[in-house]
Amino acid sequence: MSKSELLESLERDGFVLVPGLLTQEQITELREAAKETVELAREGGWPFVRTLPKQFPPWNPADVPTHGIWGVQSLMHPQLPRSPTFIRTYFSPPLLRTILSLFPSATPQSLVLELFNLLTRPTHTFQLRWHRDDIPSSASPQEELSRLSHPSFHAQYNMALYPDSSLVVIPGSHRRARTEKEREMGEYETGVEGEIRVKMEPGDVVFYDNNILHRGVYDEGTERMTLHGSVGLEGGGGVRARNVLQHGLKDWVGQIDFSCLDDEQREIAEGMRERLLKMAAESGDVGYSLDG
Repeated sequence: MSKSELLESLERDGFVLVPGLLTQEQITELREAAKETVELAREGGWPFVRTLPKQFPPWNPADVPTHGIWGVQSLMHPQLPRSPTFIRTYFSPPLLRTILSLFPSATPQSLVLELFNLLTRPTHTFQLRWHRDDIPSSASPQEELSRLSHPSFHAQYNMALYPDSSLVVIPGSHRRARTEKEREMGEYETGVEGEIRVKMEPGDVVFYDNNILHRGVYDEGTERMTLHGSVGLEGGGGVRARNVLQHGLKDWVGQIDFSCLDDEQREIAEGMRERLLKMAAESGDVGYSLDG
């Protein structure tokens, strides 16, 4: 798929699937790193987690023994044993080239370091409710349209290490307010008009607008290791600051060790981090996007 086709699909549908972005060698290494990281988190050895049944931050690591986890946060944290593997993936040239193709005017010098987390199989079947990541369900149609009219300053993605069909989206919903039916539907309603499941194979990456109407369906019996990341673009301001900094990385991002990267990648990574720290300094206390 060419650059123009990628961008056209993302703008039209609110998501675009890029098959086979990871090599088999990368998949094997990432599966090993993800397995070790999830085991560490489930044993209580890693405090940055997504605990059941809470959908949005903040999460309390004290809930891990009784409720379990559905995700691991802060994969580039310098104290995480397998962080070099995740850092190399986040800054891999094929991934960054694909992201740049979604921003026609962008260059590596305008990218901003954001999030890199891991979504994993829960200890019991779990679902996320229908939502937009940065627009509350209480928003009026006018408020929705106003927020949706703002240009996007990030690329958000899921990167599958195992077959994954957890993401459910309503194509095109990132360009319009919710219909009356969508406003009245249940939080976990199935069979919604227009909904589709995004089916991914190992190594596939789906990029999606985080304000598309979407939810997640996670089966305790299905292995899941899906990297969940985002890369920003300069100019995102307070909205991007809130989306990113609510996950707590401001406290440690300055300590990330980029020595696992080659010289060219390291220069790009350092610049991306500087732009994130600048955004954090300018934004102050950002709070949280959603409750629940």
